[in-house]
Amino acid sequence: MNVPVSTFDTALTLILIFLFFAEITWIVGIWGIFRKFGVKGWWALIPGGRKYWLGRCAGDINSGRVLCIIDFLLLFCHSYLLFGDENSTPYQGVEILTMLLAIGYFIYSWRLYSRLCVAFGKRRWQVVLWICFPSIMALIWGWSDKYQPVQKVNIYSNSDPVLSVQTKKALAESVEDQKTGLVVRLKYRAVRDFLTRRYLLRDIYLSIDPGRMVLLLGGSGAGKTTLVNAIIGYEKANAKILLNDKDVYSDYELMKYDIGFVPQLDLIRGNDTVMQTLIDAALLRLPTTVPTKKIDESVKETLEKFGLYSLRYNLVEKLSGGQRKRLSIAMEYISDPFLFVLDEPDSGLDGVVSRDLFKRLRAIADSGKIVLVISHTPDRAIDLFDDVIVLAKDSRRTGRLAYYGSVNDAREFFERPTMEQILQCVNQKDEGGEGRAEEFIAKYAERQVAK
Repeated sequence: MNVPVSTFDTALTLILIFLFFAEITWIVGIWGIFRKFGVKGWWALIPGGRKYWLGRCAGDINSGRVLCIIDFLLLFCHSYLLFGDENSTPYQGVEILTMLLAIGYFIYSWRLYSRLCVAFGKRRWQVVLWICFPSIMALIWGWSDKYQPVQKVNIYSNSDPVLSVQTKKALAESVEDQKTGLVVRLKYRAVRDFLTRRYLLRDIYLSIDPGRMVLLLGGSGAGKTTLVNAIIGYEKANAKILLNDKDVYSDYELMKYDIGFVPQLDLIRGNDTVMQTLIDAALLRLPTTVPTKKIDESVKETLEKFGLYSLRYNLVEKLSGGQRKRLSIAMEYISDPFLFVLDEPDSGLDGVVSRDLFKRLRAIADSGKIVLVISHTPDRAIDLFDDVIVLAKDSRRTGRLAYYGSVNDAREFFERPTMEQILQCVNQKDEGGEGRAEEFIAKYAERQVAK
C-alpha cells in the first residue's frame, strides 16, 4: 500500500518541527544550567562548546572535551551524508564513521550526565532520563529552583572572586618603579585550556631592594615556580619585570647575565672535576667577549666563596650532597648575577649543612644582591631572611599574593609564630589547611592600597 505524498510530507514536517522545538528546549535548559554554575549562558548556543562547558559544570572535563570534538565530527559527517554521492567509497566510510561516533557519543554522554547528577546531588539512575529525554531534563534542571548544584567545581572565569576592579587598579598603582632592585608588576599568567583561559597567577605587585634575602612561600600548586619563571623571563607573563630599571622581557639578551637560577635538580656530569665543571659553566654563562684570564679569576674566586677550592681537582661524583649543592649554586653564581633565584637549595640536606648553605646565600645578599629562595623547610634558617612572599590559591586555584613584607611583620599579619603555621593557614582545607587564603589575599590588598 502506497503512502500518499502529502501524508509523508506532513509527517516529515511534524518531525522537523518536533526536532526544532526539542533543540530550542535543550538550548534554553542548558542556558539555565550554565547560569547556576556561573558560566556564560551564550555557550549553550555553540555546538560542541555547550558540551564542553556542561562537562566542566559536571566536573568531568575529559567527557566534555570528547563530546565537543564528536559534536563537530558528527556535524561534518551529517553534512557529507546529506550532500555526498551515495555510491562513492568515501560515502560508505563516512557512514561507518558516523555509527562509531554515535556509539562514542552515547558512552560519553552517559558518563557526563551521570556526573551531572552527582553535581546536582541527585541519584545516578536519573542518567536514564537524561539519555531518553535530554531536552526536558535540561529545561527542568536549568530553570526549576528545586534543582541547585551541591558540588563545587572549578569553573575558569575572567571574573575575580576576591578583589574588585578598583582594588586591583589601586594595588597595581601602589608599587612604583624604582631605579635599583627588582620590580614585579604581574597582571596575570594564564594558559589556554581547550576552549578556556586558565589563570595560574594574578595580581602580583611587589618590589625588592638590593641586599635583601627573600623567602618565597606557598603550598603545592600556589604558583611559586610559575612566578619564578615569569620573573627570570623563562615563561613570560602579562607583566612588566624591571631589574635595576631595565625591562627583563624586552632586554632579555642583556639582562640574562644579571639573573642566576638554580633549579632543584642539578645536571652536573659526575666524571668531571669541580674546576672543569665551573670552567664549562663560565664559558656558557659569561659573554664571549670575556677574556680567558678573567674567566680563570672568576672560577678561582667562586671556588673560594663556596668553600670548594680545596676540592677543585675532585670528581663531582665523589662530592657529598652538601658539596654538590654548593657546586650547583656556584655554577650559576659564576656570572656574578644581581638577582639570584634558588628552587629548594636545601632539598635533601641535613640541618647543619642546610644552615651553612643559607649563611653563604646570606653573604651573597649582604654584598648588595637580591637572593630569592623557594624552600619547603622555611623555619630552618628563617632568621637569615629579610622578607617573605606568601602565595596562596583562591577558590579558582589561581595563585595570588597573600603577603609580602618582613618576617616579623608576617607573624603579626597572620597571627602565627612560624612559617609552617602561616602556610597551613592559607592552604586549602582539602590540603590539610585552614582554607583562609582569600581572607588574607583581600586583607593584604586592602593594607597595600591604604598605604
